[in-house]
Amino acid sequence: MSYVLLLWGIFFINGVVAKAVRTCVYPGLLHNGEIHHTELTYQSVISFSCNEGYILRGANSSQCNEKAEWTEELPVCESVTCPFPPVPEFARIVFHLPRPGNESIFGDVVRYACLPNYALIEHETVSCLANGNWSHIPECKDIRCPRPTGIENGFVSFNLDRLYHYMEKVSYGCMPNYVLDGPRESRCEKTGNWSIKPSCKAPCSISVKRAEVLYYGQRVKLQGMAERRIQHAEIMAFFCKDEEKKCGYPVPTQCMDGVLRIPECFKEYGRFSALFTTEASSMKQCDTVNSQQ
Repeated sequence: MSYVLLLWGIFFINGVVAKAVRTCVYPGLLHNGEIHHTELTYQSVISFSCNEGYILRGANSSQCNEKAEWTEELPVCESVTCPFPPVPEFARIVFHLPRPGNESIFGDVVRYACLPNYALIEHETVSCLANGNWSHIPECKDIRCPRPTGIENGFVSFNLDRLYHYMEKVSYGCMPNYVLDGPRESRCEKTGNWSIKPSCKAPCSISVKRAEVLYYGQRVKLQGMAERRIQHAEIMAFFCKDEEKKCGYPVPTQCMDGVLRIPECFKEYGRFSALFTTEASSMKQCDTVNSQQ
């Protein structure tokens, strides 16, 4: 039978002396950092490190001594700080949350904007980095665009006596019966060029002289129109007969920059031949899509 006697941290097992293994208590939580260890026993060493953007204040390691105590206190991980953000020439800060002492900490963000007529080069936001510096500071440049050019069948409104700066605009318009396609205004970009300008799309002449059509949902006789013409992007429907010529149905066609394609199924009748033929527009409407094939 074995006998164990514990006296002042010393084990006596069957008369053999065995010292108790001393163990240190886990040192605690290191906020914004990590504690690296394999054991917590006597003479074991633990090390400390901080997360990115934090600096270690205190010892970087500690050892468990014979009293089962750590030789060093738990350090602290403090945030990296950045000085007050610089303000570039012709720029201003539009968003910044300074901390005590006008300092910023790792991850803080500052947003910049330029004074009127100046263009912001690079990103508008910068961040406080882990090295205590700010990320790339933007630049504000005086951008000017050349005199804007006109458009075919249209005009541009601008002042001949001045230069145009970044973000300033000029407006475009079209001649009568032409339709503006695209943005009405063009803006001076930070590249020194104008943004995309519009174009003027031509109206479409209707080659058919005599027919009843659908125009904006209304039945209209072409022979009664003052001008047989529709504007770009407008839609007009011509009536066609089904294969058995028992009913009529409208076929829409759209004016595209001066081109209006008359449906192949449409047939125009003269004044005399119309007296002996029922036009598609005068027939009953087809009930299904299949009857229109």
